[in-house]
Amino acid sequence: MLVDLITARKLGLVQNRQSGQRCLGLYALDTASDTVRTFRAPRTILATGGAGKVYLYTSNPDTATGDGIAAAWRAGCRVANMEFIQFHPTCLYHPRAKSFLISEAVRGEGGLLKLPPSAGGTRFMPAHDERAELAPRDIVARAIDDEMKRHGLDCVHLDISHQSPEFLRAHFPNILARCAELGIDITREPIPVVPAAHYTCGGVLTDLAGRTDIDGLYAIGETGCTGLHGANRLASNSLLECIVLAQAASRAIAEEAPPAAPLPALPAWDDSQVRDADEAVVIAHNWDELRRFMWDYVGIVRTSKRLERAAHRIALLAAEIDEFYASFHVTRDLLELRNLVQVADLIVRSARLRRESRGLHYSRDYPRAAGPAAPTVLVPQEG
Repeated sequence: MLVDLITARKLGLVQNRQSGQRCLGLYALDTASDTVRTFRAPRTILATGGAGKVYLYTSNPDTATGDGIAAAWRAGCRVANMEFIQFHPTCLYHPRAKSFLISEAVRGEGGLLKLPPSAGGTRFMPAHDERAELAPRDIVARAIDDEMKRHGLDCVHLDISHQSPEFLRAHFPNILARCAELGIDITREPIPVVPAAHYTCGGVLTDLAGRTDIDGLYAIGETGCTGLHGANRLASNSLLECIVLAQAASRAIAEEAPPAAPLPALPAWDDSQVRDADEAVVIAHNWDELRRFMWDYVGIVRTSKRLERAAHRIALLAAEIDEFYASFHVTRDLLELRNLVQVADLIVRSARLRRESRGLHYSRDYPRAAGPAAPTVLVPQEG
């Protein structure tokens, strides 16, 4: 697992980002031996995915902790458009069904979104958009979020039970089977669903060959930000971007001249001044706290006050985690939490700079788009 990038500036070989800065390799945690290994390389590609795990609910795998984005930012790369987080409107809500998506095709085939019986059991999408359940995913996710907050709900219901069992078996065999495993018979009862963080449209700022601000460092896929996805990703374009950018980056690396000077020897990871953590519960608590307040304050619908509260909480967590990082042996949980807090900070900073509503960023304080579209670019400070 990525611990941190090694750059010429980190080793004191250059004094600033503009003069001779280069990526020389990285430190990585070998989880099998619980040791940090050093890798030297003239070219390094970050393809570590997005940061969906910064939120309480996500469709992403457990590894989507923003490792590449956070490491590139610490190394001195600019990041862009981090406020644009796409939420899938319907992720299965069940304690044993982590990250299982209920396809939007269910709504396309007549599935209806309803409040649970305890909240009236009524259909609610027509009150939010004339297209009802067929509205774009960001509008549907926002509507579900509004209903959940208004009624104090953990989830809403997606009901496709009016279709015949034969129809459901033919069109949604995987969804039917997975729900059945969990005791939900979608031919007779609705599916409990909740919106979930699905895709990070922003990331490390790159050109169309995946080059970052640092020579020798590339970022592709969800880690990078070429601008392709703008303020709201179109479904499936992310896979195409991965394929195209991977090919473009590999071609650029093959055609690029080797470094003028040989790479210097890299220092081994020094953990001689740290000890084993005595309270792992602190990391678990901070992880849970971060994901919950990001969901509540920096989720689908935002306000200036919520963002201010999140920024305050992030600053407190960051200080605590920095102390842990400096004092204890690194572990996977600590590294991922460190990266998630860094990415959370980038999301909140970007959101506070965008005083409008555009694409995936919706603010109650600024409900309309303001002026021409422009990216949000964050620049690391020297030092």
